[in-house]
This record gives sequence, C-alpha cells and structure tokens, in this order.
Amino acid sequence: MKKSKKLKHIIIIVFLVIFNIIMSNIIVLKTNAFADNSSEIVIELNSNRILHEKNAYSKKFMASTTKILTAITVIENCDVNEIVTVTNKTVGIEGSSIYLEVGEKLSVKDLLYGLMLRSGNDCAETLAVHVSKNIENFAVLMNNLANKIGAKNSNFVNPHGLHDENHYTTAYDLALISAYAMKNPLFREIVGTRKIKIPHTTREYDRILINKNKMLNEFEGSTGIKTGYTKKAGRCLVSSVKRNGMELICVVLNCPPMFERSKTLFTECYNEYNLYKIVESDEIIGFIPIKDSNKTCPIIIKDDIYLPLTKNEFDEIKISYNLPTQISNCVESNTEIGDIQIFTQNNLIFNKKIYTIVDIKN
Repeated sequence: MKKSKKLKHIIIIVFLVIFNIIMSNIIVLKTNAFADNSSEIVIELNSNRILHEKNAYSKKFMASTTKILTAITVIENCDVNEIVTVTNKTVGIEGSSIYLEVGEKLSVKDLLYGLMLRSGNDCAETLAVHVSKNIENFAVLMNNLANKIGAKNSNFVNPHGLHDENHYTTAYDLALISAYAMKNPLFREIVGTRKIKIPHTTREYDRILINKNKMLNEFEGSTGIKTGYTKKAGRCLVSSVKRNGMELICVVLNCPPMFERSKTLFTECYNEYNLYKIVESDEIIGFIPIKDSNKTCPIIIKDDIYLPLTKNEFDEIKISYNLPTQISNCVESNTEIGDIQIFTQNNLIFNKKIYTIVDIKN
C-alpha cells in the first residue's frame, strides 16, 4: 500500500514537471510569434536617420495611429479656428469616441484635441467631412500627403484606422509621417497635451480630455504622439522623446507590451547615440569655378546638419561633396548644384542639397 502511494506521488511529480516544460515551450513559442509579427523602428526626427529597426518595411495594420496623418492633413488643409457643425453623418461611429451630438458647434482645433487625446473616431469623420465633404475625398488628401512625405508603402482609406484590408502602412512609413507632423507647431502642441477642457456645446458642462498616451506621464522627455488598437492591428504606439537636444521617434506595431518595449528602445538608443553638429549652414563650404571665367561661385548648405552618431561613428566620419567641376556663367542664386554626403565606416548615412548663394550673369 505504501509503495502504491509512493508510486502515485512520483507519477504526479513527473506529470507536473512535464506539464511545466510543455507550458514553458508554449510561452516561448508565443513570445517568438510576437517577435516575428511585430514591427518596430526608432529614427531621429530631423535627419530621419534609423537608429534601430525590426520588420520596419513589412505592411501592417496601424489602427488609430492613422490619426497622425489625419491630424496633419486637416491642419494643412483648413483654418483650425473654423467652426464645424456636427451632423448625423458623423456621430455614433464605432470604437473610441468623445460622443459628439448632432448640432454641436466646435472649432477644428477642439476636434483635433478630441481626435488625438481621446482617439475620437467621431472627431475623425467629422473633420474629414468638413475638409473634403466625404471620407473618400479626404483619403485622397491623406495619400497625397503620405506620398509627398516619402511614405511609399502605405495606403489610407479612412481617417480613423478602423479595420480595412486596404488600409495599411509600415513602421518606417509611419515614422516618416510622424517626424513630418512633429515639425508642425500646432500638431506638436496637441499631441504633447496631457489634459485639456473643450466645449460641450449642447450641454451645460465642458468635456475634459485626458491623453491616452501614458508615455507623457511615465517617461522622461516624452513629447507625444499616439496610441492605437484593433484586434487585427494589435497594440500600436508611436511615441516621441527629446533629451539633450535630440528628439527620437519610436514606432511599434502589433506589440503587446507597447509602452514597455518603446521605453526599452528609447533607453537603448539614448545610451548609444548622441547628437553631433557636423556642418553649420551660415558657413561657405566651398567655391565652384565659373565656366569661361577666372571667378568662382560660393556655395552653402541651407540648414545646420546635426546627426545622431555613436562615439565610434563620430571618430570615423567622412564628408564628401558631390559637385560639378564648374558651373555655367549664367546661374541664379539658390540654385541646387550638388549635395554633401556623410559616411561612417564607408556607409552613406546622410546627404543634403548644396546651393549657390550669388547670381552669376554672363
């Protein structure tokens, strides 16, 4: 009898050990599946230099991070002080909402706060219809702007990011769009706002909007930008952080621990990279011989060049100028004539246009 009990005890222990091994393997498989299906990228805002990427060029659904492009498209295509009257066409939209009511009158700016802080899908459609009369026309504006920015592997069919098989982006494209948008002062102000009060024009009280982006309160130097979630897209986050004069943008798509992962990526990049001034814009960088003349034309770069570099990269940096051997004896100032190329370890990491600064007349 004692032997039987002992045998049962051993069997139970063996079963528990095997069960734990199986469960551990399942967890590992799930973790690996997450790693394969997620996309992530970190870029420096001004140079767009990529500091980290994984699956950054894979097409992904992006949920409400769509609203980054929606907001900057609205800002660039209308007066944000215009008053919008809410109609029955854009209330009761599924998903996140600030619960707009028919007949409310709000400014475009107020609706932008509702769009970006509370991810209001009703705000998204109200703004789109205000700007373009309908969603389809607004999507054309969105795609035109995305293409102008350089987001070549994206397609937008709505202003809010509710699932559509033809509505997608890549982590790289979304980072470019976000860097572009953050250069707009109003966009930057809105996405960096933690809490704001906007009118509720059909009620006796105002709306209090609290930003869903926890990074603003939890991570030093956070400046924005936008969260997103649908079942098909998973958890998505575009965030920005500025420290020591260097502002980085991080995009994670289909990433369950989106806040934790973004914090880790920011920490690693700030530990590895610093911002270095490479060229000053107010300095003449050289002179080009003028054809059929013994004179030369001074040339410049329009903006200072700052680049995020590791210490080793900075020590090994090389600058090359791609310029003609001479220029025409009839050239206007501000004419593009070449570019500066910056290399580290024989890899081209940045280039910028070079211009003339004087008129040359025959």
